Amino acid sequence: LWSVSYMLNVYTFLLSSQMSWRPTYRSSKFRNVYGKVANREHCFDGVPITKNVHDNHFCAVNSKFLAVVTESAGGGSFIVIPVSQSGRLDSHCPKVCGHQGNVLDIKWNPFFENIIASCSEDTSAIWEIPEGGLRRNMTEAVLELYGHSRRVGLIEWHPTSSGILFSAGYDYKILIWNLEIGEPVKMIDCHADVILSMSFNTDGSLLATSCKDKKLRVIEPRSGRVLQQASCKNHRVSRVVFLGNMKRLLTTGVSRWNTRQIALWDQEDLAMPIVEEDIDGLSGLLFPFYDADTHMLYLAGKGDGNIRYFEITTEKPFIQYLMEFRSPAPQKGLGVMPKHGLDVAACEVYRFYKLVTLKGLIEPISMIVPRRSDTYQEDIYPMTTGTEPALSASEWLSGIDRDPVLMSLKDGYHRPNQLVFKAPVKEKKSVVVNGIDLLENVPPRTENELLRMFFRQQDELRRLKEELTTKDVRIRQLELELSNLKNVSPNNI
Repeated sequence: LWSVSYMLNVYTFLLSSQMSWRPTYRSSKFRNVYGKVANREHCFDGVPITKNVHDNHFCAVNSKFLAVVTESAGGGSFIVIPVSQSGRLDSHCPKVCGHQGNVLDIKWNPFFENIIASCSEDTSAIWEIPEGGLRRNMTEAVLELYGHSRRVGLIEWHPTSSGILFSAGYDYKILIWNLEIGEPVKMIDCHADVILSMSFNTDGSLLATSCKDKKLRVIEPRSGRVLQQASCKNHRVSRVVFLGNMKRLLTTGVSRWNTRQIALWDQEDLAMPIVEEDIDGLSGLLFPFYDADTHMLYLAGKGDGNIRYFEITTEKPFIQYLMEFRSPAPQKGLGVMPKHGLDVAACEVYRFYKLVTLKGLIEPISMIVPRRSDTYQEDIYPMTTGTEPALSASEWLSGIDRDPVLMSLKDGYHRPNQLVFKAPVKEKKSVVVNGIDLLENVPPRTENELLRMFFRQQDELRRLKEELTTKDVRIRQLELELSNLKNVSPNNI
């Protein structure tokens, strides 16, 4: 009897252990989401996509336009194509070509759909695209933003304020620009190396950054104060993204074994990640995309052909794998269509614009939830962030925070306001932030400009030497006259 009882206990223990090893099945309305590539006639062909190796997307999309950084000689440029004008691109199509250095990042203003910001090896700039797209090359920017002492690698618009732009440069600084006056008003100077990525929480009151110094930071942007900081030695962070209102951060990076990895963090305590998950052993950078409406996370690797997607939950296992979109063509970058530009009738919940450099092709990829009904699916389309700003630039700088103004996609997209972007008239003067004049020693932006500055300085030195020689001669003459006056006796005067 004792042996029988012992065997039963052993069997029960093994059975319960085996059951605990089995993966838990969780029902999700997004578990059957699939990716659908647009037909060839709805793709954009013949696009001279840039071959720059900078780790950015080189693509920006809104409901009107598609902007792509292009390969060009003699400076940086990008093209702007109306989203509705798909097909083969004209080889002589007009470009935005006002930069003298390579364009490194472009972002559309979330509230003014004709306004786009760009940054490059020389400066940052704000451009206004005419209705219907470009008809000729655009060389004059609405605003040119000088302030960084080295090239600018990243730009981000504030999510709720209409006139606030953030720029991160290779001088390890983040400048906050007030576009109502066209000048930087704050400088965040807490990074020890190049800033790799920036992400805002929902109302824009917090800024998360990943840096080449292997640290993850959560910053209060108005004061520049670091609220939380993590030294990521085992998980080398490359990109970070806020997960909506979940008070969570997600980072992509590389583990100590050089495998690609994602990590989930509590934004109020970065001592240890909540969970880490290895993805694969490939070497391309992982770009995270988060949809706050569906709580879905998309992972796309640079140089990969696939896009993995997960569902983020507040309970274990926190990150639930859903499916994978596969394609043989490697992607250089991805643009994302805002929610109000999606096809609601087709149950489209996300849309990528994939850059295929080898083919000069841009492929729209729609992520679709399969539904039999043709009616509006309210469960997958909650109230989403609209195109109306919640704050002005001056309100946000004064310390006010507001959640974004929401809109419904049920009746299609109708712009609720008719905002007009007005660029300030700027005069040439010093730009002082935190007591430092940012324009005092702005370096040359290109090699030709360096040579012009060198020869200009040589001419200036030659002129100053001649002026100094002339003044020395004049001084000697005055000294002789003074000496003669002293030698003259008073009787002879």
